[in-house]
Amino acid sequence: MKFICLRNTLIDAITNVSKAVSDRTNIPSLEGIRFRLEDSVLELTGYDLELGIRTNIAVRSEDNGDFVANAKLLLDIVRRMEEDDILIEVLDNMQINISSGKAHTSIFGTSASDFPELPAKDDETALVISQPVLKDMIIQTRFAVAKTDIKPILKGELFNIENGVLDLVAIDGYRLAIRYEAVKCTENMKFVVPSKTLNDIVSILDDNEDDNVSIYLSKKHIIFEINGYMVYSRLLEGEFHPYKSSLPKTHNTEVIVDRKELINILERSMILINERTPSPIRCYFENNMLRINCSTAVGKHSDEMEVDLSGEKIEIGFKCQYLLDPLKVIKEDKVKLQMGGSLLPMKIIPVEGESYTFLVLPVRLPKE
Repeated sequence: MKFICLRNTLIDAITNVSKAVSDRTNIPSLEGIRFRLEDSVLELTGYDLELGIRTNIAVRSEDNGDFVANAKLLLDIVRRMEEDDILIEVLDNMQINISSGKAHTSIFGTSASDFPELPAKDDETALVISQPVLKDMIIQTRFAVAKTDIKPILKGELFNIENGVLDLVAIDGYRLAIRYEAVKCTENMKFVVPSKTLNDIVSILDDNEDDNVSIYLSKKHIIFEINGYMVYSRLLEGEFHPYKSSLPKTHNTEVIVDRKELINILERSMILINERTPSPIRCYFENNMLRINCSTAVGKHSDEMEVDLSGEKIEIGFKCQYLLDPLKVIKEDKVKLQMGGSLLPMKIIPVEGESYTFLVLPVRLPKE
C-alpha cells in the first residue's frame, strides 16, 4: 500500500500521538505508532495501555492496510525532508519506503496484528468545557500534584463536579490547589485523572474560546476529544484526600499583596536556597509591611514590601518554592493571603471572586 500526505500535517500528528507510545513494554508493537489506512484517511494511534492517543489525517490514496512504525525514527526522517509532499509505501515484508523530492529512506516496520484496541467510547458526552478554560485549570493546579508513590492516587488530579461547578484539585501533602469553574453538567460525579495525561493534553488544547473539549467517561477510563484527537486514559483508583475538610474556615490575619512584587522578593531569597541549604524563609506581617529574612550556609538575605494588612500581626515560615509556585500561576495583579496562626496553612485566594484556592503549609521556624 502507498499514500501521499503533507509533511507538516504528518509531523504534527506523529508528534502528538507519540506522547502515548511506550518506552519499554513486553508488546513490541506498542513501541511504535499504528498506521491504519482506509482510502483517503490515515489513522494514527499510540497506546501504552494506560494512555492512548488517536487522530486521523487526510491523505491521497485508494489503498487499505495497516502497519506499525517506530515513532521517533519516522518523525526524524520526515522532519528532515524538504518537500511538502511525503510518499510512503509499505511492502509486503513491512519495508517502509519514505520519499520526498530527491530524498529516499527505507526502514522496517512490523505487523499491526498484535496492537491492542483502545477502550470503547460511550457516545454519551459527560462533560463539555472550553479548551482555554480547561488548559488554564490544569496549568494552575498541576504544580501541587504529588511526585512520590506513597499515595499513588495523589499523582493525579481530582475532577469533582457538584451542582454545576467543577473543582479541579491537586494535593501533595504540602500544598493544595483548587480551581473552580461553572460547567453545564446536571450530574454530580468525581474521578481522578493521571497528571501525565493532563500534561499531555495541555499541549493539544488551544486558546480559542470558541473551541470546546468533549469528555467521555466510563468506569475505568476517560476520553478527551480535542481538535481531532482522541486521548484515552485510565482513571486512578482509590479514595482522594477529602480536600474540603482541609480548607480553613476562619483566619486571624488577612493581607492583600502585589503578586509580582512578592514573587520578586521570593526569587531574590531563592538565590541562597538550594537542595543542600533548604532553609525556610521567615515572614513577618506587621504594620502594613511584609519583612522577609532568609539565612542559609551560603549567606543571609532580607527584604520587605508594603502590604494591606488587617487583623493580627504574625510571624510564619515557608519553603520558598512552595510559596512561589501558586503565585506564579495566578493571573491577577493582587492576591489575598489569609492566616490563622504560625503553624496553620496559608490560604491564597482572589481579591475578588472565587476562581481558585491555594493552601501552603508553613514550617516550624527555629528560634533566632
